Amino acid sequence: MTIDWRAYEADGFWDELVTPSGTARLGAERLLAALARLSGEEVRERKTAAEIAIRTMGITFTVYDEGGNIDREWPFDIVPRLILKPEWDRIAAGLKQRVRALNAFIDDVYNQRRCLRDGVLPADYVLKSREYRSRCVGIHPPHAVWAHVCGTDLVRDKDGKTYVLEDNLRVPSGVSYMLENRAVMKRVLPELFDDYVIHPVDDYPAELAACLRSLAPDGGANPRIALLTPGIYNSAYFEHAYLAREMAAELVEGPDLVVENDDCVYMKTIAGPEKVDVIYRRVDDSFLDPSAFRPESQLGVPGLIRAWQAGHVALANAPGCGVADDKVIYTYVPNLIRYFLSEEPILANVPSYRCAEKDQRDYVLDHLRELVVKPANESGGYGMLIGPHSTAKERDEFARRIRANPRNYMAQPMLILSTAPTLVGSQAVEPRHLDLRPFVLSGKNVQVTTGGLTRVALRKGSTVVNSSQGGGSKDTWVVELE
Repeated sequence: MTIDWRAYEADGFWDELVTPSGTARLGAERLLAALARLSGEEVRERKTAAEIAIRTMGITFTVYDEGGNIDREWPFDIVPRLILKPEWDRIAAGLKQRVRALNAFIDDVYNQRRCLRDGVLPADYVLKSREYRSRCVGIHPPHAVWAHVCGTDLVRDKDGKTYVLEDNLRVPSGVSYMLENRAVMKRVLPELFDDYVIHPVDDYPAELAACLRSLAPDGGANPRIALLTPGIYNSAYFEHAYLAREMAAELVEGPDLVVENDDCVYMKTIAGPEKVDVIYRRVDDSFLDPSAFRPESQLGVPGLIRAWQAGHVALANAPGCGVADDKVIYTYVPNLIRYFLSEEPILANVPSYRCAEKDQRDYVLDHLRELVVKPANESGGYGMLIGPHSTAKERDEFARRIRANPRNYMAQPMLILSTAPTLVGSQAVEPRHLDLRPFVLSGKNVQVTTGGLTRVALRKGSTVVNSSQGGGSKDTWVVELE
């Protein structure tokens, strides 16, 4: 059985590769033709080869449930997603603009607070945020950058327009899967790469290492970089180990580091303590330093914040940057772009409602059945109400939560996410909903990955793309039109 694109139906959604009439979108003609030439047996062989590659390469993620932690092989679809370079250039410009404004906002919050005095957004929204850190007041990180690695989630609605769904500034994950997806595609469908000029993504570890080196306190040519991980039981440990290896950085846990009386950070080695200049931390703020935040934390390093405040070590991402990684603050980002950059936003936000404001809260409460309600600081798709798929009991519970703590909630209309052809079993290709997480690096310079992690909802009709809730991923190609 070969792939018959004439039988492919996108069910009225915007499809990334196929038009409503069943023809290939601009740039996708050769890809669809190449896939259609594969016999059913060849499709099964390629799918099996991808599964074997993932197993051999040890590409896993961790799912937490009541029975404990379960390591699972990374779910991967062999049909890639295509984005034309002119469209990508606009997206990349919008991402750079957005991250520049967010870093300016964070720096202002912990220093001048000009935007709060000028009423760009209510001061209470910021200063009473769960992610606001008073210990960060007065800190001036290198280049005035707080969020050095940002994963911005993008979606395309049924009208084909790209929206920013949310910003992930604290410890965004997924970049290793973007890199491994490309490696797997090259192994199982190498002939497809002959038909396109595809922009590479495999230079990301080198770009991340360069970004981190640019933060070194003394500006030395060879600063020691360490990646601080919570350990092997963390869901993103595969990524931590992968990036440390690719950057030739030290992979450390909290007990491997110590802050001495000189307020410098040292790594324990069999040859004695060795000074660390830059820490790429993949530990949440509250666990980072038990002497500054949660005293019971076993994951952090006592005195680390003191060393950072003294300017003896750089932390990426900087503590406190989560104040902008808040879904209520997200609603103000277009205004922050206008305020700090004097520019109009290139990328649009999804229209949103702030439950802290009575008129908007009343609208949300009256339209829960139609809206997606999100708590301000949850991630991974947890804690949300998806109104069109909810029960009356769930809506009543969310109404209670919103009334009890309106600042903690915002709502958006449910977007009809775009789809892309996805192999179902080994016999058919069907549309599945997806999003995109590009990664933005900010140090001395700002860079955007040419592509990103495309996450796909493998369950039919689902719009939940998170791997922990049944999602998978695709390779993302940014291609030139020859």
